[in-house]
Amino acid sequence: MAEENSGRLGAFVDSAIHVDVKDYYGKVLKNTSDLKSNACVAPAKAVPAFIRRALEKVHHDVTDRYYGCGLVVPECLEGCRVLDLGSGSGRDCYMLSQLVGEKGHVTGIDMTEDQLDVARAYVDHHVKAFGYKKPNVSFVQGYIEALTEAGLEKNSFDIIISNCVVNLSPDKKRVLAEAYSVLKDGGELYFSDVYSSGRLTEEIKNHKVLWGECLGGALWWKDLLQLAEEVGFSPPRLVTASVITVDNEKLQDVLDDFKFVSATYRLFKVPKGNTKPSHVIYNGSITGVEDSFQFDCQYTFKVDNVVEVDGEVATILTQSRFMDDFTFQPAGGRSGPCGAITKAGIVDPFELVLQLETQSPGPATGGCCSTQSAACCK
Repeated sequence: MAEENSGRLGAFVDSAIHVDVKDYYGKVLKNTSDLKSNACVAPAKAVPAFIRRALEKVHHDVTDRYYGCGLVVPECLEGCRVLDLGSGSGRDCYMLSQLVGEKGHVTGIDMTEDQLDVARAYVDHHVKAFGYKKPNVSFVQGYIEALTEAGLEKNSFDIIISNCVVNLSPDKKRVLAEAYSVLKDGGELYFSDVYSSGRLTEEIKNHKVLWGECLGGALWWKDLLQLAEEVGFSPPRLVTASVITVDNEKLQDVLDDFKFVSATYRLFKVPKGNTKPSHVIYNGSITGVEDSFQFDCQYTFKVDNVVEVDGEVATILTQSRFMDDFTFQPAGGRSGPCGAITKAGIVDPFELVLQLETQSPGPATGGCCSTQSAACCK
């Protein structure tokens, strides 16, 4: 797909890829049954009861136009300002609207007018359904590569989420850079996306249907690590991963031996350079995960247990919205009978999938749990 200039929204010039994606999601796809692969269909996994209840309150017309590859609900959302990149019909925004509460706010940005029309049509409906006095959700037309040009202020969001959207952009580094720009210090980009087992061929990247199906633009997972570092984020923390099966013979022939996974990573805007490990004790204050909080695939914090974390995670916990949910001690102090030894970290989603296949099933939401901590987003 040649990146030809074809339209303009603000100073950002969209490409042929943007035009194709807008056409695919605005005109070709009318509901999830029109998808030609399962890459953009959320896997069937256990959903915490409070999230399930929130999803049930979202209007069915909005849900019918939802296309995503994961469940993107980070912990500790109460009172936060959240941005949803590529919000589409607004399903995740309306779900998160309930979790941030009336004092929080959710902004959805999308470039596809047809999708935004669906989202905006149900703002008043959801205000009444949630029992709010006024909307705490707004929708902006714009590009995820040009957030500030769309009117979003720098250093203004606590959390950014994205559900199977970054792969649709032809300039993923710019997406990450813009996300970094509008996040507050200590803020987090928590997103689920499709990743490939290697750099894709030009034939695959130029295939319009594969691109629209979230496969043709999939990033090689190793490139995510490099791009995140170049932009300024902390090293990506892998939360969960699951295999994508295409289940379409014609598309599979084009894809050849490339493999794909849906993976959720969390990236933080925190200072770099701390290499000192720390002992941390989770105090159980995050609602929904009072007994055990799965931060990522490496660290699960059980209440009142001492866990030694590396300098990177220590910085994240002390510099982010989680800082009041933990007690911190210098490493080398007591570990005690409740001390926990963590396994080595995994950043390769394909490796994590293999590991998970050998383990018994456990919580399957990728650490997506709490929203009610009083310590959130001060």
